[in-house]
Amino acid sequence: MLPEKLVEQAAIVLDAARAADVQLTAAESCTGGLIMGCLTEVAGCSDVIERGFVTYTNQSKHEMLGVDEQTLETLGAVSEPVARAMAEGAVRNTPAHASVAVTGIAGPGGGGADKPVGLVHIASAREGAATIHRKCLFGDVGRSEVRRLTVETALDLLLQQLRLNG
Repeated sequence: MLPEKLVEQAAIVLDAARAADVQLTAAESCTGGLIMGCLTEVAGCSDVIERGFVTYTNQSKHEMLGVDEQTLETLGAVSEPVARAMAEGAVRNTPAHASVAVTGIAGPGGGGADKPVGLVHIASAREGAATIHRKCLFGDVGRSEVRRLTVETALDLLLQQLRLNG
């Protein structure tokens, strides 16, 4: 059902979480649950997966993750501060120890000069560690491809967070 490469990547992330004795959560906007879908595709994942959030609207980002309403209004949902706040809120509001969060413009519409289609902000937070961020400009490569690339990059950033602080 999911690309084999992403499921294999998810298995590596899960192994790193086990090795670090860390529970994981994800806060997803433009991927709509695909990150958690990849992680839960791996048998035995329940020992490290705590829960996931699909926070597509600004209201859900604020209510479920505690993202500041002023930040959302001023900078918009697709911004580095919002991605960081989503990742940190996912850890703060759950028993999980580490998270990954994504917010972006998958297209085909919705982009502009400052925020083009294919712009995605990804952040990973972990208790007791600095939140890390990656800005991606995937381009207008199609909605499905932007989402696939976002999942791939998000799993990579989460793995980096686990290895940096593991």
